Amino acid sequence: MRFDTKIGIVVRDDLAAWQRLNVTAFLAGAVAGGVPGIIGEPYEDASGNTYLAMFRQPVLVYEGGAEAIAKAHARALAREMDAAVYIEDMFKTDHDEGNRATVRAVTAEEMPLVGFAVHGPRNGVDKVLKGLRLHP
Repeated sequence: MRFDTKIGIVVRDDLAAWQRLNVTAFLAGAVAGGVPGIIGEPYEDASGNTYLAMFRQPVLVYEGGAEAIAKAHARALAREMDAAVYIEDMFKTDHDEGNRATVRAVTAEEMPLVGFAVHGPRNGVDKVLKGLRLHP
């Protein structure tokens, strides 16, 4: 099935494995919580156990250097796409309020991004993420 929209998550290529996974999880949660209708129905197995609902469409994870991520982020903002950010200082906080404070303290151009997520029309997301490579 081909979707009209796309979910892309970008992580910086010099992060430790645990950081890449952490950033990806937080950014996926942001898309899930911020885009109405993107989550499907709950799952149930043949034994009657129920499981949480997931995204209705694939999530593609990309990687790139700091400069490439900053350029892609700027393109997402210029296109006014739904986006979420994760910056370096968020690794130093241990709660949501602290995370929001770290983002609030810097301008978009000065953000020390370690990752961001974007959701929108397929062709728009492709243009935003142009030049980034799929995460191996």
